[in-house]
Amino acid sequence: MTTALQAIAFKTQTHPKHQFENLYGLLNSDLLYQSWGQLNKQSKPGIDGVTTDIYQQRLPENIQTLHHQLKSKSYRASAVKRVEIPKANGKTRNLGMPIVDDKLVQQSVSQILQSIWESEFLPYNYGYRPNKSAHQAIHSLTLNLQFRGYGYIVEADIKGFFDNMSHHWLMKMLSLKIKDKALLNLINQWLKAKVQLPNGQKIKPTSGSPQGGIISPILANIYLHYALDLWFEKQVKPRMKGRAMLIRYADDFVTAFQYQQDAQLFYRILGNRLRKFNLELAKDKTHLIRFSRFHPSGHPSRRINFLGFECYWGKDHQGEPRLKRVTSRKKHKLMLSTLYQWIKKHRSKRLNITMPTLKRKLVGIQNYFGLPDNSKSISRIYNFVLHTLYKWLNRRSQRHSFNWRGFKDMLGYFQIKPLRVSKRLIAVDWY
Repeated sequence: MTTALQAIAFKTQTHPKHQFENLYGLLNSDLLYQSWGQLNKQSKPGIDGVTTDIYQQRLPENIQTLHHQLKSKSYRASAVKRVEIPKANGKTRNLGMPIVDDKLVQQSVSQILQSIWESEFLPYNYGYRPNKSAHQAIHSLTLNLQFRGYGYIVEADIKGFFDNMSHHWLMKMLSLKIKDKALLNLINQWLKAKVQLPNGQKIKPTSGSPQGGIISPILANIYLHYALDLWFEKQVKPRMKGRAMLIRYADDFVTAFQYQQDAQLFYRILGNRLRKFNLELAKDKTHLIRFSRFHPSGHPSRRINFLGFECYWGKDHQGEPRLKRVTSRKKHKLMLSTLYQWIKKHRSKRLNITMPTLKRKLVGIQNYFGLPDNSKSISRIYNFVLHTLYKWLNRRSQRHSFNWRGFKDMLGYFQIKPLRVSKRLIAVDWY
Protein backbone atom coordinates (compact mmCIF):
# COMPACT_ATOMS: atom_id res chain seq x y z
CA MET A 1 0.00 0.00 0.00
CA THR A 2 1.35 3.46 -0.86
CA THR A 3 1.73 6.16 1.78
CA ALA A 4 -1.26 8.03 0.35
CA LEU A 5 -3.50 4.95 0.57
CA GLN A 6 -2.32 4.27 4.12
CA ALA A 7 -3.20 7.85 5.03
CA ILE A 8 -6.70 7.36 3.59
CA ALA A 9 -7.19 4.16 5.56
CA PHE A 10 -6.02 5.85 8.77
CA LYS A 11 -8.32 8.83 8.16
CA THR A 12 -11.30 6.52 7.73
CA GLN A 13 -10.56 4.70 10.96
CA THR A 14 -10.09 7.88 13.02
CA HIS A 15 -12.83 9.97 11.34
CA PRO A 16 -15.59 7.57 10.19
CA LYS A 17 -17.81 10.37 8.85
CA HIS A 18 -15.08 12.09 6.83
CA GLN A 19 -15.80 12.71 3.12
CA PHE A 20 -12.75 12.54 0.87
CA GLU A 21 -11.85 15.11 -1.77
CA ASN A 22 -9.03 15.27 -4.36
CA LEU A 23 -8.82 11.48 -4.70
CA TYR A 24 -8.62 11.73 -8.50
CA GLY A 25 -5.14 13.23 -8.18
CA LEU A 26 -3.87 9.92 -6.76
CA LEU A 27 -4.22 8.33 -10.22
CA ASN A 28 -0.61 9.03 -11.20
CA SER A 29 1.98 6.92 -12.97
CA ASP A 30 3.29 5.48 -9.68
CA LEU A 31 -0.11 4.04 -8.75
CA LEU A 32 -0.60 2.80 -12.33
CA TYR A 33 2.73 0.94 -12.19
CA GLN A 34 1.72 -0.57 -8.85
CA SER A 35 -1.61 -1.62 -10.36
CA TRP A 36 0.18 -3.21 -13.30
CA GLY A 37 2.02 -5.48 -10.88
CA GLN A 38 -1.33 -6.64 -9.44
CA LEU A 39 -3.05 -7.44 -12.75
CA ASN A 40 -3.70 -11.02 -13.76
CA LYS A 41 -1.42 -11.34 -16.78
CA GLN A 42 -3.24 -14.50 -17.93
CA SER A 43 -6.61 -12.79 -18.35
CA LYS A 44 -8.28 -12.64 -21.74
CA PRO A 45 -7.99 -9.48 -23.88
CA GLY A 46 -10.78 -6.95 -24.19
CA ILE A 47 -12.57 -5.60 -27.23
CA ASP A 48 -9.35 -4.31 -28.84
CA GLY A 49 -7.64 -7.73 -28.70
CA VAL A 50 -4.56 -6.34 -26.92
CA THR A 51 -3.14 -8.85 -24.44
CA THR A 52 -1.02 -7.99 -21.41
CA ASP A 53 2.04 -9.40 -23.23
CA ILE A 54 1.54 -6.96 -26.12
CA TYR A 55 0.81 -4.10 -23.71
CA GLN A 56 3.97 -4.83 -21.72
CA GLN A 57 6.21 -4.43 -24.78
CA ARG A 58 5.60 -0.67 -24.57
CA LEU A 59 4.70 -0.45 -20.90
CA PRO A 60 6.41 2.89 -20.01
CA GLU A 61 4.90 4.63 -23.05
CA ASN A 62 1.46 3.12 -22.45
CA ILE A 63 1.38 4.12 -18.78
CA GLN A 64 2.66 7.61 -19.58
CA THR A 65 -0.07 8.07 -22.20
CA LEU A 66 -2.72 6.75 -19.81
CA HIS A 67 -1.49 9.08 -17.04
CA HIS A 68 -1.67 12.06 -19.42
CA GLN A 69 -5.25 11.14 -20.39
CA LEU A 70 -6.26 10.93 -16.73
CA LYS A 71 -4.52 14.17 -15.84
CA SER A 72 -6.12 16.07 -18.74
CA LYS A 73 -9.44 14.27 -18.06
CA SER A 74 -9.58 13.07 -21.64
CA TYR A 75 -9.69 9.40 -20.59
CA ARG A 76 -12.83 7.59 -21.73
CA ALA A 77 -13.87 4.06 -20.77
CA SER A 78 -13.99 1.61 -23.68
CA ALA A 79 -16.74 -0.88 -24.39
CA VAL A 80 -16.60 -4.15 -22.46
CA LYS A 81 -16.43 -7.50 -24.23
CA ARG A 82 -18.96 -9.98 -22.83
CA VAL A 83 -18.31 -13.71 -22.71
CA GLU A 84 -20.70 -16.38 -21.46
CA ILE A 85 -19.51 -19.04 -19.00
CA PRO A 86 -21.67 -22.16 -18.48
CA LYS A 87 -23.12 -22.72 -15.00
CA ALA A 88 -24.00 -25.95 -13.21
CA ASN A 89 -27.74 -25.44 -13.82
CA GLY A 90 -27.29 -25.28 -17.60
CA LYS A 91 -27.53 -21.50 -17.76
CA THR A 92 -24.66 -19.11 -18.42
CA ARG A 93 -22.88 -16.45 -16.37
CA ASN A 94 -22.00 -13.21 -18.13
CA LEU A 95 -18.42 -12.01 -17.66
CA GLY A 96 -17.07 -8.67 -18.82
CA MET A 97 -13.58 -8.27 -20.32
CA PRO A 98 -12.29 -4.66 -20.22
CA ILE A 99 -9.27 -3.53 -22.26
CA VAL A 100 -5.90 -3.31 -20.48
CA ASP A 101 -6.06 0.49 -20.04
CA ASP A 102 -9.40 0.18 -18.27
CA LYS A 103 -8.10 -2.69 -16.12
CA LEU A 104 -5.17 -0.56 -14.96
CA VAL A 105 -7.31 2.42 -13.99
CA GLN A 106 -9.95 0.19 -12.39
CA GLN A 107 -7.28 -1.56 -10.32
CA SER A 108 -6.00 1.82 -9.12
CA VAL A 109 -9.47 3.08 -8.20
CA SER A 110 -10.36 -0.19 -6.49
CA GLN A 111 -7.34 0.25 -4.21
CA ILE A 112 -8.53 3.73 -3.29
CA LEU A 113 -12.06 2.48 -2.55
CA GLN A 114 -10.68 -0.46 -0.57
CA SER A 115 -8.62 1.92 1.57
CA ILE A 116 -11.72 3.98 2.34
CA TRP A 117 -14.21 1.18 3.06
CA GLU A 118 -12.09 -1.67 4.43
CA SER A 119 -12.39 -0.52 8.05
CA GLU A 120 -16.15 0.03 7.50
CA PHE A 121 -16.90 -3.49 6.33
CA LEU A 122 -18.28 -5.84 8.97
CA PRO A 123 -16.35 -8.95 10.08
CA TYR A 124 -18.77 -11.43 8.48
CA ASN A 125 -18.13 -10.01 5.00
CA TYR A 126 -15.47 -12.38 3.62
CA GLY A 127 -15.51 -11.60 -0.10
CA TYR A 128 -12.74 -9.80 -2.00
CA ARG A 129 -11.02 -8.48 1.10
CA PRO A 130 -7.38 -8.66 2.27
CA ASN A 131 -6.74 -11.52 4.70
CA LYS A 132 -10.25 -12.91 4.11
CA SER A 133 -11.12 -15.99 2.07
CA ALA A 134 -13.91 -18.33 1.04
CA HIS A 135 -12.37 -21.02 3.26
CA GLN A 136 -12.66 -18.72 6.27
CA ALA A 137 -16.32 -18.09 5.45
CA ILE A 138 -17.05 -21.82 5.13
CA HIS A 139 -15.12 -22.67 8.31
CA SER A 140 -16.79 -19.91 10.33
CA LEU A 141 -20.22 -21.05 9.14
CA THR A 142 -19.43 -24.66 10.06
CA LEU A 143 -18.16 -24.01 13.57
CA ASN A 144 -20.75 -21.37 14.43
CA LEU A 145 -23.55 -23.75 13.46
CA GLN A 146 -21.83 -26.56 15.35
CA PHE A 147 -21.32 -24.76 18.66
CA ARG A 148 -23.53 -21.65 18.86
CA GLY A 149 -26.99 -23.20 18.92
CA TYR A 150 -28.44 -21.90 15.66
CA GLY A 151 -31.43 -24.04 14.70
CA TYR A 152 -32.97 -22.29 11.68
CA ILE A 153 -31.41 -21.22 8.39
CA VAL A 154 -32.64 -18.78 5.78
CA GLU A 155 -30.85 -19.82 2.60
CA ALA A 156 -31.16 -17.06 -0.01
CA ASP A 157 -29.95 -16.38 -3.54
CA ILE A 158 -29.95 -12.98 -5.24
CA LYS A 159 -31.02 -13.28 -8.85
CA GLY A 160 -28.45 -11.79 -11.26
CA PHE A 161 -26.87 -9.56 -8.63
CA PHE A 162 -24.04 -8.11 -10.74
CA ASP A 163 -26.46 -7.34 -13.58
CA ASN A 164 -29.04 -5.59 -11.41
CA MET A 165 -27.19 -3.29 -9.03
CA SER A 166 -28.86 0.10 -9.23
CA HIS A 167 -26.50 2.77 -10.60
CA HIS A 168 -28.46 5.43 -8.74
CA TRP A 169 -28.13 3.67 -5.38
CA LEU A 170 -24.49 2.78 -5.95
CA MET A 171 -23.48 6.37 -6.75
CA LYS A 172 -25.46 7.53 -3.72
CA MET A 173 -23.58 5.06 -1.51
CA LEU A 174 -20.20 6.15 -2.90
CA SER A 175 -21.12 9.78 -2.29
CA LEU A 176 -21.44 9.09 1.43
CA LYS A 177 -17.64 9.08 1.68
CA ILE A 178 -16.45 10.63 -1.60
CA LYS A 179 -16.97 14.26 -2.60
CA ASP A 180 -14.55 14.12 -5.52
CA LYS A 181 -16.80 14.52 -8.58
CA ALA A 182 -14.00 13.59 -10.99
CA LEU A 183 -13.53 10.18 -9.36
CA LEU A 184 -17.28 9.59 -9.14
CA ASN A 185 -17.65 10.48 -12.85
CA LEU A 186 -14.87 8.00 -13.65
CA ILE A 187 -16.70 5.19 -11.85
CA ASN A 188 -19.94 6.20 -13.55
CA GLN A 189 -18.19 5.88 -16.93
CA TRP A 190 -17.45 2.21 -16.25
CA LEU A 191 -21.01 1.59 -15.11
CA LYS A 192 -22.43 3.17 -18.28
CA ALA A 193 -19.82 1.74 -20.70
CA LYS A 194 -21.29 -0.13 -23.66
CA VAL A 195 -21.20 -3.92 -23.61
CA GLN A 196 -20.39 -5.91 -26.75
CA LEU A 197 -22.42 -9.13 -26.83
CA PRO A 198 -21.00 -12.39 -28.27
CA ASN A 199 -22.94 -11.72 -31.52
CA GLY A 200 -21.19 -8.36 -31.92
CA GLN A 201 -24.15 -6.19 -30.92
CA LYS A 202 -23.46 -3.36 -28.48
CA ILE A 203 -25.85 -2.36 -25.72
CA LYS A 204 -25.75 0.37 -23.09
CA PRO A 205 -26.52 -1.00 -19.62
CA THR A 206 -28.97 0.78 -17.34
CA SER A 207 -27.99 -1.21 -14.24
CA GLY A 208 -25.29 -3.52 -12.96
CA SER A 209 -21.51 -3.72 -13.12
CA PRO A 210 -19.92 -6.36 -15.39
CA GLN A 211 -18.85 -9.40 -13.42
CA GLY A 212 -15.20 -9.92 -14.33
CA GLY A 213 -14.37 -6.22 -14.28
CA ILE A 214 -11.69 -5.39 -11.73
CA ILE A 215 -13.75 -2.61 -10.15
CA SER A 216 -16.86 -4.80 -9.76
CA PRO A 217 -15.89 -6.74 -6.58
CA ILE A 218 -15.31 -3.66 -4.42
CA LEU A 219 -18.43 -1.99 -5.83
CA ALA A 220 -20.44 -5.12 -5.01
CA ASN A 221 -19.05 -5.15 -1.47
CA ILE A 222 -19.96 -1.49 -0.96
CA TYR A 223 -23.44 -2.05 -2.38
CA LEU A 224 -24.27 -5.02 -0.14
CA HIS A 225 -22.57 -3.38 2.85
CA TYR A 226 -25.34 -0.77 2.86
CA ALA A 227 -28.16 -2.81 1.33
CA LEU A 228 -27.72 -5.94 3.50
CA ASP A 229 -24.92 -5.98 6.09
CA LEU A 230 -25.63 -2.74 7.95
CA TRP A 231 -29.37 -3.36 7.80
CA PHE A 232 -28.91 -6.81 9.33
CA GLU A 233 -26.57 -5.48 12.02
CA LYS A 234 -28.45 -2.28 12.96
CA GLN A 235 -32.10 -3.18 12.37
CA VAL A 236 -32.59 -6.95 12.13
CA LYS A 237 -30.46 -8.24 15.02
CA PRO A 238 -31.86 -5.82 17.65
CA ARG A 239 -35.39 -7.07 16.81
CA MET A 240 -34.47 -10.73 17.29
CA LYS A 241 -35.26 -12.61 20.51
CA GLY A 242 -32.26 -14.92 20.15
CA ARG A 243 -28.92 -15.04 18.37
CA ALA A 244 -28.77 -14.19 14.67
CA MET A 245 -25.86 -14.57 12.27
CA LEU A 246 -25.04 -13.48 8.73
CA ILE A 247 -22.03 -14.79 6.77
CA ARG A 248 -21.48 -13.35 3.30
CA TYR A 249 -19.02 -13.90 0.48
CA ALA A 250 -19.74 -11.43 -2.37
CA ASP A 251 -23.43 -11.99 -3.22
CA ASP A 252 -23.57 -15.47 -1.61
CA PHE A 253 -24.80 -15.36 1.97
CA VAL A 254 -26.35 -17.52 4.69
CA THR A 255 -28.30 -16.32 7.72
CA ALA A 256 -28.85 -18.41 10.87
CA PHE A 257 -31.19 -17.90 13.83
CA GLN A 258 -31.63 -19.41 17.24
CA TYR A 259 -35.44 -19.25 17.21
CA GLN A 260 -38.00 -20.13 14.56
CA GLN A 261 -40.04 -16.90 14.89
CA ASP A 262 -36.89 -14.83 14.27
CA ALA A 263 -36.11 -16.80 11.12
CA GLN A 264 -39.71 -16.47 9.90
CA LEU A 265 -39.68 -12.70 10.44
CA PHE A 266 -36.42 -12.28 8.51
CA TYR A 267 -37.69 -14.56 5.74
CA ARG A 268 -40.76 -12.31 5.32
CA ILE A 269 -38.93 -8.98 5.22
CA LEU A 270 -35.76 -9.89 3.28
CA GLY A 271 -37.38 -9.69 -0.15
CA ASN A 272 -38.83 -6.22 0.51
CA ARG A 273 -35.46 -4.94 1.70
CA LEU A 274 -33.65 -6.15 -1.40
CA ARG A 275 -36.33 -4.87 -3.78
CA LYS A 276 -35.71 -1.37 -2.42
CA PHE A 277 -32.23 -1.64 -3.99
CA ASN A 278 -33.39 -3.13 -7.30
CA LEU A 279 -32.50 -6.67 -6.24
CA GLU A 280 -34.69 -9.77 -6.35
CA LEU A 281 -34.53 -13.11 -4.58
CA ALA A 282 -34.54 -16.30 -6.64
CA LYS A 283 -37.67 -17.91 -5.18
CA ASP A 284 -36.65 -21.46 -6.09
CA LYS A 285 -33.35 -21.03 -4.21
CA THR A 286 -34.62 -19.16 -1.15
CA HIS A 287 -35.76 -21.35 1.73
CA LEU A 288 -36.29 -21.43 5.47
CA ILE A 289 -34.75 -24.64 6.80
CA ARG A 290 -34.94 -26.38 10.17
CA PHE A 291 -31.27 -27.16 10.68
CA SER A 292 -30.40 -28.82 13.96
CA ARG A 293 -28.35 -31.66 15.40
CA PHE A 294 -31.67 -33.00 16.71
CA HIS A 295 -32.99 -33.35 13.15
CA PRO A 296 -30.08 -34.97 11.29
CA SER A 297 -30.80 -36.15 7.79
CA GLY A 298 -29.03 -36.75 4.51
CA HIS A 299 -32.03 -35.38 2.63
CA PRO A 300 -31.23 -32.31 0.46
CA SER A 301 -33.85 -30.27 2.35
CA ARG A 302 -31.67 -30.63 5.45
CA ARG A 303 -28.51 -29.41 3.71
CA ILE A 304 -27.08 -25.91 3.24
CA ASN A 305 -25.37 -24.98 -0.01
CA PHE A 306 -22.65 -22.35 0.36
CA LEU A 307 -19.67 -21.55 -1.89
CA GLY A 308 -19.63 -24.95 -3.59
CA PHE A 309 -20.05 -26.98 -0.38
CA GLU A 310 -23.00 -28.71 1.29
CA CYS A 311 -23.19 -28.58 5.09
CA TYR A 312 -25.21 -31.24 6.87
CA TRP A 313 -25.55 -32.88 10.28
CA GLY A 314 -23.96 -36.28 10.65
CA LYS A 315 -22.13 -38.25 13.34
CA ASP A 316 -18.46 -38.55 14.20
CA HIS A 317 -16.56 -41.73 15.08
CA GLN A 318 -17.91 -41.59 18.63
CA GLY A 319 -21.49 -41.32 17.38
CA GLU A 320 -21.81 -37.70 18.46
CA PRO A 321 -23.65 -35.17 16.22
CA ARG A 322 -21.23 -33.15 14.13
CA LEU A 323 -21.59 -30.73 11.25
CA LYS A 324 -19.96 -32.03 8.09
CA ARG A 325 -19.31 -30.54 4.67
CA VAL A 326 -18.88 -32.08 1.24
CA THR A 327 -18.68 -30.80 -2.31
CA SER A 328 -22.16 -29.79 -3.43
CA ARG A 329 -23.88 -32.22 -5.79
CA LYS A 330 -24.17 -29.66 -8.59
CA LYS A 331 -20.55 -28.58 -8.30
CA HIS A 332 -19.32 -32.17 -8.18
CA LYS A 333 -21.31 -33.10 -11.28
CA LEU A 334 -20.09 -30.00 -13.16
CA MET A 335 -16.44 -30.72 -12.32
CA LEU A 336 -16.71 -34.31 -13.57
CA SER A 337 -18.35 -33.18 -16.80
CA THR A 338 -15.81 -30.40 -17.38
CA LEU A 339 -12.81 -32.64 -16.74
CA TYR A 340 -14.23 -35.37 -18.98
CA GLN A 341 -14.73 -33.00 -21.89
CA TRP A 342 -11.29 -31.44 -21.42
CA ILE A 343 -9.52 -34.84 -21.41
CA LYS A 344 -11.47 -35.98 -24.47
CA LYS A 345 -10.68 -32.78 -26.36
CA HIS A 346 -6.93 -32.82 -25.57
CA ARG A 347 -6.29 -36.57 -25.79
CA SER A 348 -4.31 -36.29 -29.06
CA LYS A 349 -1.87 -33.67 -27.81
CA ARG A 350 1.59 -34.49 -26.50
CA LEU A 351 1.69 -35.64 -22.89
CA ASN A 352 4.31 -33.05 -21.91
CA ILE A 353 1.72 -30.40 -22.82
CA THR A 354 -1.49 -31.88 -21.41
CA MET A 355 -0.23 -33.53 -18.22
CA PRO A 356 1.17 -30.37 -16.53
CA THR A 357 -2.12 -28.59 -17.30
CA LEU A 358 -4.14 -31.49 -15.89
CA LYS A 359 -1.93 -31.47 -12.79
CA ARG A 360 -2.66 -27.77 -12.24
CA LYS A 361 -6.39 -28.43 -12.55
CA LEU A 362 -6.24 -31.21 -9.97
CA VAL A 363 -4.11 -29.13 -7.59
CA GLY A 364 -6.64 -26.31 -7.90
CA ILE A 365 -9.46 -28.71 -6.97
CA GLN A 366 -7.45 -30.00 -4.01
CA ASN A 367 -6.58 -26.50 -2.78
CA TYR A 368 -10.22 -25.41 -2.70
CA PHE A 369 -12.22 -28.57 -2.00
CA GLY A 370 -9.61 -30.43 0.06
CA LEU A 371 -11.16 -29.56 3.41
CA PRO A 372 -11.68 -32.07 6.26
CA ASP A 373 -14.76 -34.34 5.78
CA ASN A 374 -14.43 -34.03 2.01
CA SER A 375 -11.83 -36.71 1.29
CA LYS A 376 -14.33 -39.10 -0.34
CA SER A 377 -15.54 -36.45 -2.76
CA ILE A 378 -12.10 -35.40 -4.01
CA SER A 379 -11.01 -39.06 -4.14
CA ARG A 380 -13.96 -39.80 -6.44
CA ILE A 381 -12.91 -36.91 -8.67
CA TYR A 382 -9.32 -38.20 -8.83
CA ASN A 383 -10.42 -41.78 -9.64
CA PHE A 384 -12.81 -40.48 -12.30
CA VAL A 385 -9.97 -38.49 -13.92
CA LEU A 386 -7.68 -41.53 -13.91
CA HIS A 387 -10.25 -43.81 -15.59
CA THR A 388 -11.24 -41.13 -18.09
CA LEU A 389 -7.61 -40.40 -18.95
CA TYR A 390 -6.80 -44.10 -19.34
CA LYS A 391 -9.83 -44.57 -21.58
CA TRP A 392 -9.12 -41.69 -23.98
CA LEU A 393 -5.35 -42.10 -24.15
CA ASN A 394 -5.91 -45.68 -25.28
CA ARG A 395 -8.31 -44.51 -28.01
CA ARG A 396 -5.79 -42.28 -29.76
CA SER A 397 -4.99 -45.11 -32.17
CA GLN A 398 -5.99 -48.68 -32.94
CA ARG A 399 -3.33 -49.92 -30.51
CA HIS A 400 -3.48 -49.49 -26.75
CA SER A 401 -1.02 -46.79 -25.65
CA PHE A 402 -0.84 -47.96 -22.05
CA ASN A 403 -1.50 -50.88 -19.80
CA TRP A 404 -2.26 -50.03 -16.16
CA ARG A 405 1.35 -50.43 -15.04
CA GLY A 406 2.67 -48.17 -17.78
CA PHE A 407 -0.14 -45.73 -17.11
CA LYS A 408 0.78 -45.50 -13.40
CA ASP A 409 4.44 -44.99 -14.35
CA MET A 410 3.40 -42.11 -16.62
CA LEU A 411 1.40 -40.50 -13.78
CA GLY A 412 4.43 -40.82 -11.52
CA TYR A 413 6.69 -39.21 -14.11
CA PHE A 414 4.41 -36.14 -14.32
CA GLN A 415 3.89 -36.18 -10.51
CA ILE A 416 0.10 -36.49 -10.69
CA LYS A 417 -0.72 -37.64 -7.18
CA PRO A 418 -3.96 -38.60 -5.36
CA LEU A 419 -5.89 -35.66 -3.94
CA ARG A 420 -5.64 -35.16 -0.19
CA VAL A 421 -7.49 -33.04 2.33
CA SER A 422 -5.64 -30.22 4.08
CA LYS A 423 -5.05 -30.24 7.84
CA ARG A 424 -4.18 -26.52 8.10
CA LEU A 425 -5.84 -24.42 10.79
CA ILE A 426 -8.19 -21.64 9.71
CA ALA A 427 -9.00 -18.64 11.90
CA VAL A 428 -12.66 -18.47 12.96
CA ASP A 429 -14.83 -15.51 13.93
CA TRP A 430 -17.66 -16.25 16.37
CA TYR A 431 -21.10 -14.73 15.84
